[in-house]
Amino acid sequence: MSLPPVEIPLGAMRFNSDSQKLEYWNGEIWMQIHTFSPNLDGGARGLWGGGGEPSTGRGEILYITIPTSGNSQVFGDLSSDRYATAGLGSRTRGVFAGGYDPSQVNTIEFVTFASTGDTTNFGDMSYVARDLGGLASATRGLFYGGISTPGSPAGTNTIEYITIASEGNAVNFGDVTANGVSMAGEGMDSCASPTRGIISGGSTPSTKRNTITYLTIATTGNTTYFGQMQEQRWTFGSGSNSTRGIFSGGRTPDASAGVCVIDYITIATTGNSIDFGQLTDNRSGCDAVTSSIRFVTGGGYNPTNTNIIDYVTIATQGDAVDFGDLTYARARSGSCSNAHGGLG
Repeated sequence: MSLPPVEIPLGAMRFNSDSQKLEYWNGEIWMQIHTFSPNLDGGARGLWGGGGEPSTGRGEILYITIPTSGNSQVFGDLSSDRYATAGLGSRTRGVFAGGYDPSQVNTIEFVTFASTGDTTNFGDMSYVARDLGGLASATRGLFYGGISTPGSPAGTNTIEYITIASEGNAVNFGDVTANGVSMAGEGMDSCASPTRGIISGGSTPSTKRNTITYLTIATTGNTTYFGQMQEQRWTFGSGSNSTRGIFSGGRTPDASAGVCVIDYITIATTGNSIDFGQLTDNRSGCDAVTSSIRFVTGGGYNPTNTNIIDYVTIATQGDAVDFGDLTYARARSGSCSNAHGGLG
């Protein structure tokens, strides 16, 4: 007697022993996963810039070498002490924007990954913001959302973009929307493939979201509905390789100090997120950096700022394991890497 066929879950991973390649199931066929290993003097680096709380905002930029494990080291300094900034990166540059210093700012500044040192001025966003987000391809960086009016928690849904290799002010891209409804607010987070950016979650005083949206990075326009995360979350950590996006930690309506849940999506498709595993501890305000292999979460809050760094292997599922410690405990940093999924 033959057994009934087994349905393959969307996003399932396998190693093809004939081709010696890793593949994923897109719902119709097995697709080969493209990976890249950047050959840079500084290696695959992850950076956390700024962070803290209003009374303890810091200006230091910390870095790790993602394929290894161990404690972070000091890279340099932002132009001022601040927290709730956003980060994004190309293969050569890490870019930080916005934040609270001690009010919202619109500053954009950058560093070169392969060296260490302080930031250099890049330009300005058209609006001031804290608790905003960032994502990037190899050429273009997008900043979005956040709280833009000092003293107001209402938030904005604005998306602006820069060309990472050249300095200048940000230009309007569109709005964060889902099914025609604005997703204005703080604490949204994102990840990317070389073509598609994912923006999800977020909060206003009256609305907490689990909505996932997407956009095409090379064009301009509003985001489109993708699916839903497992929970309503904000101030969480997101990252990806070129095919799989991961969301970690964050605040929920029932856990203001944070949760440990990790879930994932397949970026090329649409649909709801799937359980991946758990962080080593509950926390919100944690920020992630990625390579093609690893998703690394640093810092966070529960019930005070933490220096935890932990990681998972993106192509598998399971709980996070210890990586090391941040040099300083912090939450709500801007994070970026030179090896994330938006780079190919």
